[in-house]
Parts: sequence; structure tokens; C-alpha cells
Amino acid sequence: MAITDWPEDERPREKLLEHGAAALSNAELLAIFLRTGIQGKSAVDLARELLTTFDGLPGLMAADAQRLCAVKGLGRAKAAQLGAVLELSRRYLLTRVADQDCLTSPEATRDYLRLKLYGLPYEVFACLFLDNRHRVIRYEELFQGTIDGASVHPREVVRRVIATNAAAVIFAHNHPSGVAEPSQADLRITQRLKDALALIDVRVLDHLIIGDGQGTSLAERGLL
Repeated sequence: MAITDWPEDERPREKLLEHGAAALSNAELLAIFLRTGIQGKSAVDLARELLTTFDGLPGLMAADAQRLCAVKGLGRAKAAQLGAVLELSRRYLLTRVADQDCLTSPEATRDYLRLKLYGLPYEVFACLFLDNRHRVIRYEELFQGTIDGASVHPREVVRRVIATNAAAVIFAHNHPSGVAEPSQADLRITQRLKDALALIDVRVLDHLIIGDGQGTSLAERGLL
């Protein structure tokens, strides 16, 4: 059944206008951006399929245009629409983080980093460079590949910190397996980076491991 054949108060667009966006499911919100479905599937059905394919909203938010276009029935136009709204979401979260002390908005900081790193098929080591009020100067993905002492170079991190004139940093990297537990290699490289940055009076505020769920904060675990 097409959405236009549904009762009016059950159609996603009308439901949003009547009850507000919070009343809609993730699939219903996605359906509004998709606008139309494909033969045999409504826009809501297609949205549910997308959420299943990408293991939920975080995985979908991390998907690039190539992966979106590969979904049967999505096509380039719909992939572009979704890609645009996902990027707007990321920029909105970065604005929230940039406008306030990261230590007073840990949820926004973690949400932003999850949007950037969750669902990638390879490991990425990234950094939020912060000023002396812990506001974001910039975000950079510094290294790709297995995160261990051979692939994350403290000298390069120190060079980028000096170039951005950062006073503090928050590190993050993803575990493509989805398991967000820190490995011994994660702990070792964190300590090496902390020691290197201490020589130039730059604080490491946290190192977030991004996987399934909310991810893991080394600071919250008392591991910094």
C-alpha cells in the first residue's frame, strides 16, 4: 500500500506537522527525506530496509555516497538527499561542540565523533584540537589502518598540535569490529601521546573508542 493510501494521521509528513518530529520513528523520519518508495515498497519500507542494511541509524549516518547508491531502489538522487541531511547533522553537532567547552558537553562531543567514525570498514585515528577554553579549533583524521605504535606517530601529532595552536586535545578512533573495548595497544599509544604532548604543555582530555553503543571513554574509565 502506498503512503498516500494510508490514513492521513499515519502518514509521516502529516504526522510530523500534527504531532512534531519527536513523535516519528527513525524510519518515518527517513521516509520524509526519501519522499517516494519503489515498486512494492513504500518510502517507510525502504527506510526500514536502509536501517537494517546499515545496522541502525549510527551506521547509516556514517555511510558514504557510494555505499548509499549501492542500495537497490535508492538511486543517485535519493542517495544525494540522504547524504546532504546526514552531513547537515554532522555540521550541526560540530557547531554545538565548537560553541561550548567540550568538558561540559561530553554527549555532543561523543555524538559528533560517532557520526564521523562509526561504521567505517577500516580504523581511523582522529583528533579534536581545542583552545585554552576547550572549544573546538578543528577536527582532523590523522592516521588510517591498524591503531598501534607503528601507525600512530607522536611526532606527527605534536606537529599538528603546534600548527593548530591547540591547548588540549581529544583523541578518537574506531573499532570496525564494533567492540569498543580498549586494547593494550590503544592504552600504550595513548600514554605515548600524553607523554609527548606534556612536553609542550598540551593536555589530553580523553581518548574515545568508537564501536557499537555509546563507545568507550578512557577518561571515564580512569585510564588517562
